[in-house]
Amino acid sequence: MSWTLLIALILVLSLAVSIAGYRRFELARMGGRIDELARAREKGNRRARLQYPHVDLSRCLGCGTCIQACPESGVLELIHGQAIVVHGAQCVGHGLCATECPTGAIQVTLGDIESRRDIPALSESFEVPRSEGLFLAGEVTGYALIRTAIQHGVSVAGEVSRRVRENPGGSSELLDLCIVGAGPAGIACSLEAKARGLRFITIDQDSLGGTISKYPRRKLVMTQPVELPLYGKLSKTSYEKEELIEVWTRLATEHELPIRTGVRFEGMSKRSDGSFEVRTDSGSVLAQNVCLALGRRGTPRKLEVPGEDLPKVAYSLIDAQSYQGRRILVVGGGDSAVEAALGLAQQPGNEVTLSYRRGAFSRIKTRNEQKLEAAVGNQSITVLMNSQVVCIDRGAVDLSVNRTQAPRTVTLPNDEVFIMAGGIPPFELLEQSGVSFDPKDRPAQARITEQGTGLFPALVAALALTAGALLWIALFSDYYMLPLAARTDSAWHERLSPSGRVGLTFGITAAILIAVNLTYLLRRSARFPLRLGSLRVWMTSHVATGILTLLFALLHSAMAVRDTVGGHALLGLAVLVITGAIGRYFYSYLPRAANGRELALEEVQVELATVSAEWDREHRAFGEKVRSEIEGLCISGRWKGSFFGRAFSLGRSQFLLRHLLERLRREGTAEGIPGDQLERIIGLARRAQRNALVTAHYEDLRALLATWRYLHRWVALLMVLLVLVHVFVAVRFGGVLR
Repeated sequence: MSWTLLIALILVLSLAVSIAGYRRFELARMGGRIDELARAREKGNRRARLQYPHVDLSRCLGCGTCIQACPESGVLELIHGQAIVVHGAQCVGHGLCATECPTGAIQVTLGDIESRRDIPALSESFEVPRSEGLFLAGEVTGYALIRTAIQHGVSVAGEVSRRVRENPGGSSELLDLCIVGAGPAGIACSLEAKARGLRFITIDQDSLGGTISKYPRRKLVMTQPVELPLYGKLSKTSYEKEELIEVWTRLATEHELPIRTGVRFEGMSKRSDGSFEVRTDSGSVLAQNVCLALGRRGTPRKLEVPGEDLPKVAYSLIDAQSYQGRRILVVGGGDSAVEAALGLAQQPGNEVTLSYRRGAFSRIKTRNEQKLEAAVGNQSITVLMNSQVVCIDRGAVDLSVNRTQAPRTVTLPNDEVFIMAGGIPPFELLEQSGVSFDPKDRPAQARITEQGTGLFPALVAALALTAGALLWIALFSDYYMLPLAARTDSAWHERLSPSGRVGLTFGITAAILIAVNLTYLLRRSARFPLRLGSLRVWMTSHVATGILTLLFALLHSAMAVRDTVGGHALLGLAVLVITGAIGRYFYSYLPRAANGRELALEEVQVELATVSAEWDREHRAFGEKVRSEIEGLCISGRWKGSFFGRAFSLGRSQFLLRHLLERLRREGTAEGIPGDQLERIIGLARRAQRNALVTAHYEDLRALLATWRYLHRWVALLMVLLVLVHVFVAVRFGGVLR
């Protein structure tokens, strides 16, 4: 007995230490994610450029599948057990997070475009308002993915085909469609137009492939499985540039697509009959409909400095291997500039310097940032922040460094200059062609709101299934209401008993449903290739089969839970369904409350920064001091120590806050800060500290409820083992021991 107690004590203490250690690790990891969120906000990387994932916190369960699915690391992270957008600027709209979310908690949408003038006004069919027959497709619409561009092009050609069928005829010199741009959208539109028998022409000022044709050699192009007209599915998740260009070139040749490259689009106008005259440097094209499948890059942005017209200056890099043993300057702070610098630094003999006009990279992908840091560490790349090119000579480049403080001029020996400062979008040309960028012309967007936990439809379905089972029981109540000892005399016993034909069918069905239910775990796991259907459908199936299993198991038991292995399995199944339903609600609600406090804290911190920025230079230092001291008080001990330690810190922090605010009020008064401004910032400081404390204690409560998920899993494992033993006993002993 003593040995048993000692071993049990060791096991319990080991489990407690493991849980406490894991909890400390989880808190430290979450603290790191919150710090990363703050860094993203400081760098201006939090906001999305165009597309971004919106997370409905009322639905998010914190399963993390969206983070695993996202090809761009760092866009989403789990904070307080739920997905939060961290580096929104790195989102390019793959949409895999929304596809994989099992509860439909994510939507990929455009950012706040109500006041932006770089997003065109379009209808649902990608048609320009008040300019019937003029369509846009691809990157110019604000969506950057190849998959999306292909879908746009196919949709436009389909819409034009529908209109041509409804209004046949027209002049023989008038084309059905003129496509401007031979990138992914333009090629897809051309293929679909060919498949539908339209009379069309496609023009591009460069070569087939559009912007992709200017990518560096062998650069990987991310895409997703998508249907390409006259070809089939592009099934790979990534292609090299050359692969895509080869596919498009082959299709253009095989299907004799009327694509004319080297033709520059110069504008268009609408004729009196409603058709369009498309002007190019090779003449005009007359068409009933026009699809502008242009990119957003436009013409390369120049620095407008002396020497920029020298032959050694370029605005794109096609083949890094062509440059070896060269002294190279790359100008820019985006992914293109960083990738070019990295590619050039890998070539033998190159000395590469990267110049960026700002103090931090704010919009580059995480993997590029990591590679750049490694390259700087091994001295293969030199980075000059806060620098600007002043003059380019044949053998050198002059740069002004630390322009915001004490500027100094640095002269670098140089052989090649790559200017990758973005491009000037063709918005002016588009506006002259009839495209509007006025926010007033855009259709009203449906406001994204929280949709709730999604429990109501599930509860309605569960109620309907239970009502069906109850109806079955009512039909055969003469048998189910009998005592167990009297059932053997019933005429229904051979059919409805657990070993009867109908009862056994119920049991076999329940076992099959358990197996189907467990396949959800395989679908969620990244280790298994099972990817049939969306995870949301699998999640719904998981819930539905769980409820159905319980109902069929009850009918298999003939509504009599016995003190046997089968009865224990049934009780385990009931507990499993209940823990799943209750945990589904609370585990979603409480992290949402915590994240709400975290977001409120962020808003207060931003307001603190705004208030301090509003003051003149004489008082701005005081505002910065208040902000830093309050942030220090909020962060201190927030994710450290035990639950009881943080509970103790609650009272201590109130004491520290009171003394800190009194000291700051005295210092502010001494500096002559007006009383209303001083009280405003003191009030904001108090709100920030309160939100930080409440957030921390919400996290403690979430930690307690997180054990509910583990309870659900262990009960599931126990239930499955009991079912297997029950089946074995039933088969081995012919149902004697049920």
